[in-house]
Amino acid sequence: MKNGGFSLIQRNDSLYALTLQTDSTNDQWMLPYPVYRFCTGDVDSDGSIDAIVGVVKGTRYYQEKGRRLFIFKNYHGLVRPLWMGSKLGGILEDFRFTDGKIRSLERTTDGKYVVAEYRWAHFGMGFERFLVKNVGKEEAMNMFNQD
Repeated sequence: MKNGGFSLIQRNDSLYALTLQTDSTNDQWMLPYPVYRFCTGDVDSDGSIDAIVGVVKGTRYYQEKGRRLFIFKNYHGLVRPLWMGSKLGGILEDFRFTDGKIRSLERTTDGKYVVAEYRWAHFGMGFERFLVKNVGKEEAMNMFNQD
């Protein structure tokens, strides 16, 4: 399956169910937060498709609501968290999965933008490189959307 059996179902304004449908199981993980992005890909290069979900919430260390990145695995037919990140680098605006990496569009505290790529690093996302940094939003969006 192209999406690894993962789908996202909106129950109401701020309740989503991440669903994993396999030949023999149907499991869900409830996400009681607004979702701004959902995609799939093999994040940890183990040969199985993972679900990558962008949610809006505060965290223990960053209590102000912001865009966060959660990654879920298919663990024997069950939805299980692989990584529930509180922060990548800058202020996360958006992300996409491309070429085995998470590409992020991030804002800096001084209002500039960066586009960065992260790769799975055993327990979380490890910074790999900047594609562009300290630029305006339009230039960053162009780089973010390039294949």
